[in-house]
Amino acid sequence: MTDSRKKLNMWLVLAFAILVLFLIFVVYPPALVLYKSVLMEDGTISFDYFVKFFSKKYYWSTLLNSFKVTIVSTLVSAILGLIMAFVLRSVKIRGSGMLNILIVISYLSPPFIGAYAWVTLLGRNGFITRILNAVFNTHLNGIYGFSGIVLAFSMQSFPLVYMYISGALKNMDNSLNEAAESLGCTVFQRVRKIIVPLVMPSLLASSLLVFMRVFSDFGTPMLIGEGYKTFPVLLYSEFMGEVNTDDHYAAALCVIVITITLVLFFLQKYIGNRLTYSMSALKPMEAKKVTGLRNILAHAFVYLVVTVAALPQLTVIVTSFLQTRGASYTGKITLENYRNILMPKNVSTITNTYLFGLSAILLVVVLGILISYLTVRKKSFLTAALDTLTMFPYIIPGSVLGISFLYAFNKKPLLLSGTAIIIIIALCIRRMPYTIRSSTAIIGQISQSVEEAAISLGSTERKTFLRITVPMMMSGVLSGAIMSWITLISELSSSIILYTSKTQTLTVAIYVEVIRSNFGNAAAYSAILTLTSILSLLLFFKLSGKNDISV
Repeated sequence: MTDSRKKLNMWLVLAFAILVLFLIFVVYPPALVLYKSVLMEDGTISFDYFVKFFSKKYYWSTLLNSFKVTIVSTLVSAILGLIMAFVLRSVKIRGSGMLNILIVISYLSPPFIGAYAWVTLLGRNGFITRILNAVFNTHLNGIYGFSGIVLAFSMQSFPLVYMYISGALKNMDNSLNEAAESLGCTVFQRVRKIIVPLVMPSLLASSLLVFMRVFSDFGTPMLIGEGYKTFPVLLYSEFMGEVNTDDHYAAALCVIVITITLVLFFLQKYIGNRLTYSMSALKPMEAKKVTGLRNILAHAFVYLVVTVAALPQLTVIVTSFLQTRGASYTGKITLENYRNILMPKNVSTITNTYLFGLSAILLVVVLGILISYLTVRKKSFLTAALDTLTMFPYIIPGSVLGISFLYAFNKKPLLLSGTAIIIIIALCIRRMPYTIRSSTAIIGQISQSVEEAAISLGSTERKTFLRITVPMMMSGVLSGAIMSWITLISELSSSIILYTSKTQTLTVAIYVEVIRSNFGNAAAYSAILTLTSILSLLLFFKLSGKNDISV
């Protein structure tokens, strides 16, 4: 009886300890933001900051601009992702393996790198712009504003929809599709009446992620928005601006963002649950060789979309070897850009990125395994509360998380601002929900009878967990950790709020160099980040045994 209580207490204490950590780092910062948003300078409680926002067009128009950009970008991403997934799953495309890698790489790179690359190509002095102006004798003003933001976001976000839909199509029974084809339905009719309804939950889930990511991103509109100011740019300016900053007003803006993302999250959950279909892939969809016009159109469409999506990555790699004079390229090949970023005072930026990312991933893996095990195997009130809290970071944008951390941990006893620890914790929290979800799915596939058999043979519950359960989970967890690592090293929205000169990371350095018009250094930093992502992705394929990524 005593041993049983010890075992029970061990898991309860562990669940309680993790719950306390979540309360401190996940619940407390947003709660403090909410409090500051209604706290006036004289200590009274008021909603004046919210009234200020909604009463002045200068402020609320930024929210309207964000919705316009986000809705259009999400629609374009959803349509492109759906078509790309269907074509690559149903038609044999030459070089599909390499195309898939390029699609994923275009998603994993930070959105603002795409924005900076598009400025290099289609800005007022861009490479393509100069050619078009010379050939057609025009004076194009570049892609700045609404159209440029939508282009950058759409081409960087559609791969996420593609991965979700591709995974859904892999698990779909193709018999329905074939039956509709035998009855005379066209490809468009089959997609509209069969494919879309069956993949709708995945389409909604991926579209929500795209919506939330685009809505909360400030790097892209900051670089190419010019006069088209969005809500995240306003939030960043109010909190980090050089003049007229207002912490309480910035807190009110954070509350507005959290409210919007919270409504969207529950709306997607509600719609997704109502439209969910359950079916087994008795005959999975397989890519078939087609001929004639359909084959030509399929190849042309896929190659065109992938080329445009991968163009920013190719641009930064090529331009990293070009000599620059300010924001202009001389056309001469040089290694000067790499010499600049590898100077002793700059190389710490690269080492910081790897060190912070690996530290965060280690925390993510350990906590992900423990939380998934507790919520699946040790169900209780504590673990149920923990399971609910793990979804909080899912709906908190990175910039809001960074601002809330500075509010919460800027004084003793938890004085973390300006340290590497606060960035590592922020990175960990940003990826935690996804890792917990994947770990929970993995542990759900492990039969509990395996653990019971080990215990019946004399093993303790702790040893069974460490020597049997964890090793059985590890292959899937490591694959997920690599993908989390790639997204962590590309994180900007929270890092740009929390960094100091000693804790600068690659994404922050790229952003700073672009703002300073040091395009050569920015390209070199971007090339290193892109190369790291590619190598990490190849490692993922090696460990997972997959040749593509689907969610």
